[in-house]
Amino acid sequence: MTDLASSYDPKTFESRLYTEWESAGHFKPRGEGEPYTILLPPPNVTGTLHMGHAFQQTIMDALIRYHRMRGFDTLWQVGTDHAGIATEMVVARNLSQENLTRDGLGREGFIGKVWEWKAESGDIIERQMRRLGTSGDWSRSTFTMDPEPSRAVIEAFVRWHEEGLIYRGQRLVNWDPVLKTAISDLEVENVEEDGFLWSIAYPLADGSGSVTVATTRPETMLGDVAVMVHPEDERYAHLIGKSVKLPLTDREIPVIADDYVDREFGTGVVKVTPAHDFNDYQVGVRHELPLINLFTPTAAINDNAPEKYRGLDRYDARKAVLADLEEAGLLVETKPHKLQVPRGDRTGQVIEPYLTDQWFVKMDDLARRGLELVESGEVKFVPPNWINTYRHWMENIQDWCISRQLWWGHRIPAWFDAEGRCYVGRDEAEARARAGLSADVALTQDSDVLETWFSSQLWPFSTLGWPDPEAMAARGYDRYLPSSVLVTGFDIIFFWVARMVMATDHFTGKVPFRDVYMTGLIRDKDGQKMSKSKGNVLDPLDIIDGISLEDLVAKRTRGLMQPKMAEKIEKATRKEFPDGIAQHGADALRFTIAALATHGRDIKFDLGRAEGYKNFCNKLWNASRFVLMNTATFTLPPQAGTVPPALPPQAGTVPPALPPQAGEDARRADGGHPAAIPTPVTDAEKWILARLATATAEAETHFANYRFDLLAQSLYEFAWNEFCDWFVELAKPALNGSDAAAADSTRHTLLHVLETLLRLLHPLIPFVTEELWQQVAPRLGITDETISLRPYPAGADFAGQDFGRAEADVEWLKTMVTALRRVRSELNVAPSRSVRLLLQAGIAQDRERIERHASSLSFLLKLEAIEWLAVDATAPASAAAMVGELKLLVPLEGLVDLDAERARLDKEIKRVEAEIGKCNGKLGNATFVQNAPAAVVEQERQRLAEWTTQLNGLREQRAKL
Repeated sequence: MTDLASSYDPKTFESRLYTEWESAGHFKPRGEGEPYTILLPPPNVTGTLHMGHAFQQTIMDALIRYHRMRGFDTLWQVGTDHAGIATEMVVARNLSQENLTRDGLGREGFIGKVWEWKAESGDIIERQMRRLGTSGDWSRSTFTMDPEPSRAVIEAFVRWHEEGLIYRGQRLVNWDPVLKTAISDLEVENVEEDGFLWSIAYPLADGSGSVTVATTRPETMLGDVAVMVHPEDERYAHLIGKSVKLPLTDREIPVIADDYVDREFGTGVVKVTPAHDFNDYQVGVRHELPLINLFTPTAAINDNAPEKYRGLDRYDARKAVLADLEEAGLLVETKPHKLQVPRGDRTGQVIEPYLTDQWFVKMDDLARRGLELVESGEVKFVPPNWINTYRHWMENIQDWCISRQLWWGHRIPAWFDAEGRCYVGRDEAEARARAGLSADVALTQDSDVLETWFSSQLWPFSTLGWPDPEAMAARGYDRYLPSSVLVTGFDIIFFWVARMVMATDHFTGKVPFRDVYMTGLIRDKDGQKMSKSKGNVLDPLDIIDGISLEDLVAKRTRGLMQPKMAEKIEKATRKEFPDGIAQHGADALRFTIAALATHGRDIKFDLGRAEGYKNFCNKLWNASRFVLMNTATFTLPPQAGTVPPALPPQAGTVPPALPPQAGEDARRADGGHPAAIPTPVTDAEKWILARLATATAEAETHFANYRFDLLAQSLYEFAWNEFCDWFVELAKPALNGSDAAAADSTRHTLLHVLETLLRLLHPLIPFVTEELWQQVAPRLGITDETISLRPYPAGADFAGQDFGRAEADVEWLKTMVTALRRVRSELNVAPSRSVRLLLQAGIAQDRERIERHASSLSFLLKLEAIEWLAVDATAPASAAAMVGELKLLVPLEGLVDLDAERARLDKEIKRVEAEIGKCNGKLGNATFVQNAPAAVVEQERQRLAEWTTQLNGLREQRAKL
């Protein structure tokens, strides 16, 4: 008698429930209660949901749902990043299919195409996030190119420029010669590759000999401005201050000394090319050396090199330089060499250190303040050891290159006149007015855009309307800044976390967030990094909805240019997933993620765990069906009182900030409590209520400590073992007994504990808990719309509860049932067959417990009789078990083959003797007894006593056979 489907099938309700939640406005902030805010790290607008997103968003959603249920005014600020480089590449690739090009369309035409693409395809990842259950406020979803955040970007740039923190200068940057733009360190992957180390003779200018220089990039020697030795290297001390003739050119360059030189590398003499090496650039600054750039934006040789090399690609130039050196007799040696090659993560091309005019932010003072905010505890890292990584970067920070040679992005608000003079303003009119320029002075806006991280650093406050006062008031700037916690990966501590700390403090005088919860890197089950080239990438949507083997193979091999690699990946995929990937549902994936969310650096994701947690959801479903079928006629007793309402309806607009509420006052926006706790009659009810109180207290602790792994483990143990297994079983005697009061009380407790358990689990597995709660809640008189706005269980709900004796009794009962079921199993006695139970020895408390729980034992174990034997009485041939000092005997006559039972007992005796041997080995070891903690030694002695008691009983039983 239940409307609940007979089997758990997440596809029948997950999408439906999400649509209901969103359309009802449940994800919007209410404007009441203490604020709790989370910022979503904005994913690329070009992207799709991957395992890293799924991991972080599950954690964030659990925190948001938990605090929403506790009555906090929750805001989860979601949105996407415009991803300049990635978006330009995607749109350019699409245009090529129409025989169009970026340059052919021109800047305005190309940007128009990008906006068209954004309107058609730019919200894919947000739709996928909904499938995961992300309960963010989509009505506030922000795109970094929207008008409000764009205004914030311009404002931040102009203010920093006015304060002298932004400047334009010629510096060395990471340059992608395919994209023809500077890129950040984050977009560079250093890959170990096979290369060569060439040794080249540089003749001394005075004709007295030569020095040999080793290099991995001989083409850059055309831009050398010095050779360098260590100041303490006696081999070359006499050369310092002299000059050498730079081969293949008509230039002479000096020999300088600097302790940067590694005397053990090569010959101990190195070339200095400040315009093409970051370390050489620093040397050049120290020694005031000139900068000679050899490359064009496409990494071809420019006019600063000798004429014969001009126009050659860098690698063609390398071949030509090596050939000319060999012909001149200056190529001393060529040998294989392993080297780290910087490649762009978008194009795969070798990145060049490139000398160019760029915009920079001075970082010294900003970093000093950013470090101070973390050191003082105003911003806390979880786990706290990440502060060391943060500190190291802040103390060794370099000025930040913020300009990119792209079209898509926030265009730099700077204008140049015909002489190259620069004018900055919020728009051209302001730039003219500040400089006092007349209308007839022609100005051209800088063609560069700001890098994506510049706008992302403003995310904590640009999403709240800054700098416009009206927008700030409307979006709750004073209420929701700072946010409560940032959940992000350790790999962007430098590029995003640190910059948000610095920028938010500078522009608002606030920290952006109180806590920073650092997640690890998701790897496959073998600990390997997930990558397309390895074919081990798992798509979270494939885990949620399932995918056929053929579709999975097609997805994993799509776009691979090397047939052998595609063949290898296809073979591995067919072996690992012969039947494809089954549907697991969003809840199973989310619970898996929570269970894996340790405070470690790497997280191994095993799909087998997701299968296990799908079974967990199924177990919860079946237990709920049992409860609903056994409470179909249940009527809430009058003394249960009136169930208070859920949280108030969602507010349409954000009202003025309310005074913060302290501690538990923020937990209940309705000031009420969940459905009234039943007055238990049976010990089983009292036991499960005590265990529920413990599980609730543990959940509070684990949420507070960001220990989602321990939270998942605790709730799993309670739900599966204590409620679904034990309490469901322990409830049956009362449900099927003649005591009407015990039966009704048990029904009430079943409903109450299940409803509370669903609320405990809801932040982790929102869909299945909502679907089940909708069936369970009405039985308790709860008429609210959704579980997501019901109060989260709290320790205060169990105040005054003291079921210690019942809890101890039921733990004893569980031990009895387990021991006797094991005996029945070993004897292969059918569950339907009744047996006699003989009891012998034990203590007074055992007799009291047997008397209290005889009916439960008889029901659960199919006992035809329970009889006590005198301590000195001779028992018939029986299978035995021990519970403490109490001996449990099941007479064998008519039940088993006695020869088989003798063999079983002999095997068990050997096992117990082996355990006793282990204990004696430890206790007979003087080192162990002296050095081990006293508690450990005492535990070992207790184990020895227990094993000895069990052995004596087994031997006695064997003697009877």
